[in-house]
Amino acid sequence: MNQAIEFARALENIHISRATIRVTNLRLRTYIGFNPEEKTKQQDVIINAEITYDARSAFVSDDEDDALNYKTITKRMIALVEGGKFHLLEKLTSDLLSIAMEPDQVREAKISVDKPHALRFAESVSITLSASRPQSLHLAQSDS
Repeated sequence: MNQAIEFARALENIHISRATIRVTNLRLRTYIGFNPEEKTKQQDVIINAEITYDARSAFVSDDEDDALNYKTITKRMIALVEGGKFHLLEKLTSDLLSIAMEPDQVREAKISVDKPHALRFAESVSITLSASRPQSLHLAQSDS
């Protein structure tokens, strides 16, 4: 029997619906901060993202059109960071979270941004933001 058919039959008895994509330690440079020297010199930021999406179609079809395109999302994040100027980590992180949540099949996302050497005796300072869609939206999307 075809492995895809076996897997599809197994899914009938097991409820697998979500996949989590992790982008780990994406190191980029941007203008971040509000002190005069921070406004004129790019600094490193390290981004970690977790994006959970409804992957039922991709499990069965093995078709890239049914999966979340993490390469496209990551490219948009890179363009935002490298082309932007931010006073606060909160703003940068919020903008990255908006990019992660944009595709309809995304259920939830969590973004952490580290600013290495922001404090004299600390390795880094970071902020983490998360978002999720209400359960009613998940049900409506899976019905369509």
